Amino acid sequence: MNERRLLLIGAAASVVWRPALATPESMLTAINTFTGGAAVRDGRVKLDLSPLVENGNTVPVTVSVPGFDAAQVRRLALFTERNPQPEVAVFTLGPLTGRAQVATRMRLATSQTVVALAQMADGSVWRQRVDVVVTLAACVEGG
Repeated sequence: MNERRLLLIGAAASVVWRPALATPESMLTAINTFTGGAAVRDGRVKLDLSPLVENGNTVPVTVSVPGFDAAQVRRLALFTERNPQPEVAVFTLGPLTGRAQVATRMRLATSQTVVALAQMADGSVWRQRVDVVVTLAACVEGG
């Protein structure tokens, strides 16, 4: 098979192939897996994420638990309802971490709700949600 034919086949496959998007239901399932079935309460965790994003390819996000240090927080997590995978990231914190805060960048496939969770050392789980409008989507090829 020559190089030109291989490139054409690859180009055709990229136009036809589209990753499946998560659904709100699959996000809830992923959250339930993270929490182990524990009740999720609103509050304590802070999700710093702009509600209007021009480009979904690189979205800065910070998750923190103000007033608590890393010894009091076991894990921080990010979930989305419309990305190819609902579980974006899980951060495990140790007592030497210092502040209960993480900062990263993520991709957003389209406008959706982003959920941040904090699992505390006592087993309680806290949440904050942000509805994000994305004007230029990421994660989805061909349309």
